[in-house]
Order: sequence, then structure tokens, then C-alpha cells
Amino acid sequence: QVQLVQSGGGLVQAGESLRLSCEASGSTFGINAMGWFRQAPGKQRELVAIQSNNGQTTLGESARGRFAISRDIVKNTVYLQMNDLKVDDSAVYYCYVQRSTGLGLQSSWGQGTQVTVDS
Repeated sequence: QVQLVQSGGGLVQAGESLRLSCEASGSTFGINAMGWFRQAPGKQRELVAIQSNNGQTTLGESARGRFAISRDIVKNTVYLQMNDLKVDDSAVYYCYVQRSTGLGLQSSWGQGTQVTVDS
């Protein structure tokens, strides 16, 4: 199993920036992608950004132009830099890891961190 520990988040004003971090530990062998999802009250969980080991990045529509994902593969850590935050970015942000195992692909989720953007 992979353990994920998230940090960052909190309350900010619209237009400000935040950086989220997520460190994976435990059974990290085979990790092939790390990223972020978010879920606002009453809404489905949605992709924010994900990056594979070869650097290929997929950004959710809400993240394009404002958010950036980066990884430290040696440290098994993924970061999400969020700029020009908007009220609609308020949500619980979840770290996500995909790992290849002998039984197939395994997904792991962080504990979630609240991001609140105040107007």
C-alpha cells in the first residue's frame, strides 16, 4: 500500500496563490503517475492535474492557464501550484497516485485538504 501525506491548502483571497504538496511513502515501487483531483460540495470529484513518470501532463479544464503540476520523482512528491485562485476553486483537493502492480493498476488517494477562496 501507498501512504500519501498532503500539506498546504487553507483560506486565501481571490487572486492569491497556494501550493499543495503530497508525499508518497510505503510501497512506492511502480508509481507511474501522480496528480490532483478536487471535489466541491454537491459536485463530483474532478481532475485538476496529473503527471506521468515521462512528464506527460494532463490538466483539467479549470486548471489550464492558472495551475501547474510538478513532481520530484526521487522524493515521490507531487506539487500543485495554484495561481490567481477564484472562489470556484474552493474544494477539497485530493492527491492521487497510480501504481503498476502484479495485479494491475492500483489507485491511492490522499486524505484531502481544504482550499477555500474568499472573495
